[in-house]
Amino acid sequence: MPGGNTGKTSLKLRIWQQVAENLQILLIALCLALLIRTFVAEPRYIPSDSMLPTLQVGDRLVVEKISYRFHAPNQGDIVVFDPPQKLQIQGYAKDQAFIKRVIGTPGHVVKVKNGKVYLDNSPLQEDYIAEPPEYNWGPGVVPEGQLFVMGDNRNNSNDSHVWGFLPQKNVIGRAFFRFWPAGRISRA
Repeated sequence: MPGGNTGKTSLKLRIWQQVAENLQILLIALCLALLIRTFVAEPRYIPSDSMLPTLQVGDRLVVEKISYRFHAPNQGDIVVFDPPQKLQIQGYAKDQAFIKRVIGTPGHVVKVKNGKVYLDNSPLQEDYIAEPPEYNWGPGVVPEGQLFVMGDNRNNSNDSHVWGFLPQKNVIGRAFFRFWPAGRISRA
């Protein structure tokens, strides 16, 4: 029968073309996802209570990575960062991300005394903290290219009052949006 094999060959060719097209779409989607996660935004999980009451253990956030390409972090921003060298020496993995609030930026004088955090000798209004700090620190001037960061759970946070200033180059991005749990969806 003439043309019998041609139909089967044509069907196999169409199936192969469709599979190849689907693989191409999948590859493009994976590349886009990787690019977005690397340069734009990524999800993060809160593993500790150092940011209570602002962020709860188990909260899931979107960390955006674009804004700090155009400006440095601002006082009050909640940032995600790679641990500084001092923490890596203490055994924290280089890629183990931390999350804290920026208290001081370059040139600011930071001091913690009598249950208050001072920025340039003015006490900060901190309605977001779990409780006042039970320690004293400083004063210290935040060096150029560095940040002073603290957890909102002041007395249960491994932060700048323990290990010093954070190099701005360690900042991965800014906590932007809490997307889980569903009942607490909000800007971070």
